[in-house]
Amino acid sequence: MNKKDDLYAQVKIVLKLIEEKYDVNQRKGILELIYKRYSNALQLLEKVEMNKSNFFILGGVRAYLDSYSDYNNPLLNEMHKAEILFEEIFK
Repeated sequence: MNKKDDLYAQVKIVLKLIEEKYDVNQRKGILELIYKRYSNALQLLEKVEMNKSNFFILGGVRAYLDSYSDYNNPLLNEMHKAEILFEEIFK
């Protein structure tokens, strides 16, 4: 598996966690933005159109913590893994 495949799998994990933990009515504000960005990232990865200028997942962990201060949420760890993979691909 290459790094882009790893990132694809990680983005799917993040989306699944959001969908399982938060129903549609709870996905508002920053959580809605994070969900949209990861959904868009998944589409870009599926179309192999990913590049640094159209892939907006960096900063999601910080944005989530600024809004919710839920440091023990497993979602944060998975988002962090995705951000690290993204940085490794585009370093």
